[in-house]
Amino acid sequence: MSDVHSKETRSYNMSRIKGKDTKPEILLRKFLFSKGFRYRLHDKKLFGKPDIVLPKYKTIINVHGCFWHGHTGCRYFVIPKTRTEWWMRKIERNKELDKINYLKNHQAGWKVLTIFECELKPKSRDETLQFILDTLKNGNTNS
Repeated sequence: MSDVHSKETRSYNMSRIKGKDTKPEILLRKFLFSKGFRYRLHDKKLFGKPDIVLPKYKTIINVHGCFWHGHTGCRYFVIPKTRTEWWMRKIERNKELDKINYLKNHQAGWKVLTIFECELKPKSRDETLQFILDTLKNGNTNS
């Protein structure tokens, strides 16, 4: 199946997709800051340059896009109908890197939380934010 957009249009669309400072990331950062938490962003010293690093709590929070990280069972993860094989390889590779980075950071003594964008949508936002607060305050890592 061929693409519905010209090569130029597709290239432009893809160039507009952000890897940093996404809406879910900013929402979470504003929430954490409002609750008195201070953090670093995209720390190059840690594996995978995590989105949010809270050194005082030795905690990393990764905010994943449901599509880009293949969030299984999520309505926002829809396999594209064009170039399906290529997309599946790309998404599987992202998931592999997520696992590797999780393990390396965890083995280095960091608590690692992974939050998917759908968990920050209005329907489940409050529950997710409360989970993050509880985890930071109590040191739980059931993520």
